[in-house]
Amino acid sequence: MKTKAILTRAIAIVGTVLVWLPILAPVLFSAALFARAHVFRFDYLMPAELFPVILIGGALLVWAALRARSRHGLIGWGLGVAAVLLTGGQALAVATGLASGATEPTGLWFTLVIATIVGFNLAVIAIGVGGILLLRDLRPRPDL
Repeated sequence: MKTKAILTRAIAIVGTVLVWLPILAPVLFSAALFARAHVFRFDYLMPAELFPVILIGGALLVWAALRARSRHGLIGWGLGVAAVLLTGGQALAVATGLASGATEPTGLWFTLVIATIVGFNLAVIAIGVGGILLLRDLRPRPDL
């Protein structure tokens, strides 16, 4: 029984790190560039570009959550919402010509595409928070 708990905790740790990495990477890169060159640049698209990492981390978190019978709703729904928003935003950008540059990045369509990216990033943060809460639920408790 103890081996199952250790494996579940290890899966949850790896999954949480993989989910938070694409969110924290642009922040760390922006801070490093600002400290070195005094220029602020923030790549808000990096989490979307690193979606395969998020998908692997989210799948590991879903697996760990199902094994632990805890937080699977938050993590599963967050992963589903993130995938739908990313796919929908990309489809909207292609359909409106924003992706190819045929349409100027202004107006309602551009706002909707940016809103899907913001929603995607918030869903990934929710998955990461779910991973942290899952790790808190899995921490060993001393017998009282």
